[in-house]
Amino acid sequence: MRLDASDQHVVERAAAALASGELVAFPTETVYGLGARADDDAAVTKVFEAKGRPADHPLIVHVADAEGGRTFAAQVPPVAVRLVAAFWPGPLTIIVPRAAGVGTAAAGGQATIGLRCPSHPVARSLLQAARQAGVPGIAAPSANRFGRLSPTTAEHVVAEFGDSLMVLDGGACEVGIESTIVDCSRGHPVLLRPGVLTRAQIEAAAGEPLRDPDAAAPRASGTLEAHYAPRAPLRLMPTPQLHTALQLLGPAPLRLAVYSRPLPVGTGSGVRHRVMPERAAEAAHELFSVLRAFDDEGVQLIWVEEPPSTPDWEGVRDRLRRAAAS
Repeated sequence: MRLDASDQHVVERAAAALASGELVAFPTETVYGLGARADDDAAVTKVFEAKGRPADHPLIVHVADAEGGRTFAAQVPPVAVRLVAAFWPGPLTIIVPRAAGVGTAAAGGQATIGLRCPSHPVARSLLQAARQAGVPGIAAPSANRFGRLSPTTAEHVVAEFGDSLMVLDGGACEVGIESTIVDCSRGHPVLLRPGVLTRAQIEAAAGEPLRDPDAAAPRASGTLEAHYAPRAPLRLMPTPQLHTALQLLGPAPLRLAVYSRPLPVGTGSGVRHRVMPERAAEAAHELFSVLRAFDDEGVQLIWVEEPPSTPDWEGVRDRLRRAAAS
C-alpha cells in the first residue's frame, strides 16, 4: 500500500512495522529502498527473499547519523571519518569493518559492512522514528526484483511488489542512481561503485588517491557485472555505430527504443526516442525512469548512445554498462 510520507503518523507507523520485523519501502535521494531492521537477521532475510537476491550479496545499512553507524562498525578508519564529514548525509556508502554479532545477514556474512546516511527528508524522518522505536539502522537495497531497474518513484515500487508492501511515497528521487561506494576497510580508499560524486570530489575529501578494486575487495551492493537491466535487451553503442545502424533500418516501424542525443535525419518514424540530457546529473536523475518507460511501451530492443567519457558521467556509464551486460 502506498502511503503519503508527508504525514508523520504514517512515518511512525512505518517505523513500528520495521521494529516488528516487517519490510517497508521508502525514498532516498538516490533510489527507493526496500528496508528491514538491520540488526534482525530474520527480518533482513525477508528482503533477500522478496527481491530474489542471493543471500551473500550484501545490503547497505542506512543510519540516521555518523554515531548511528558506530553500532555496526568495529572501527571507523580515519579516511572513512573524513568522507563521512564531507558527504553525509548524502549519496555515499562507506565499507568498514563490521562489529561482531551485528548485521551478519545484511553484510552477506562478510566481516565488513556498508553504511550510508541518506539526505532525503523522508528517509531521515523514518530513520529517526525507527531509532526511537529501538531500530539502530535499516538494511535497504533498491526496492526492485534482483538485477532489474532500480525504482525512483513509489509507483515503480508498487509495480514491482504490488499493494501488499508498505511504501512511503516521498515523490521522485532527486539523484536517480545508487550511491557511490568506497571501501575504507583495508587502509586505503577503493572505489567499488561510482555514483554522482566524482573521483576528484572523493579524493579531495579523502586526502589521498582512490584505488580501483582488486580480487581482495569485499563484495558490495550493485557491483555484479550484469545488473540494472530493463526487460528489453539493451545495447550500448558508440555514436558512429548508432547512427549507421539507424540509417540501415530505413523507414519501417520497429519496436525499437533509442536513448541518445538528437537522431540523424532520416531515422525511421517508428523508432521510440528520448533525448539524453547534456548534463550527467540530469541523465542520472531520469535514467531508470526512461528505461522503465521503454519497457512499459513494449519495445523489443533498446539502443543507448555511449555517454561522454568525462568523470562526471562515470556513474551513468557504469549503470549502462552493467545493464548491457545483462
